[in-house]
Amino acid sequence: MIYGIGTDIIQIDRVQGVMERTRGRFAEKVLGPQELQKYHARKARSEKRGLAFLATRFAAKEAFSKAIGLGMRWPMTWRAMELLNLPSGEPYPHCHGELDAWLRERGLVVRVSVSDEHDYAVAFAIAEPGGAGVSLPLASQPSEESK
Repeated sequence: MIYGIGTDIIQIDRVQGVMERTRGRFAEKVLGPQELQKYHARKARSEKRGLAFLATRFAAKEAFSKAIGLGMRWPMTWRAMELLNLPSGEPYPHCHGELDAWLRERGLVVRVSVSDEHDYAVAFAIAEPGGAGVSLPLASQPSEESK
């Protein structure tokens, strides 16, 4: 049974414009600590890849917030959910604090997919009740192989 779905698409040039206007502070506002590390590493190799990473994470947070039915309202905040990757490359949402507790109280598992291509970044999220048969980490816990 599906609890909710969410999607978001953003033009990467818009993210670049916001980064220029905020002198880079936008990344610090939107990204969690682990995402921010990865962003800086990618940006150091290629400005374009850094912007694409930031855009996919922004889109993922928007899609995630829609899938759980909150939008960007407490306990959903930009930094409360980080989109990390398993060793296989599969993205998974890692939630912090009250958002993590909110998801656990409802027994929700959220799957997120992101992609970028030249001008756009897109994300899709699906939230569903986590039962015994669901192999994804409940709410935000990475599997043992990703630790």
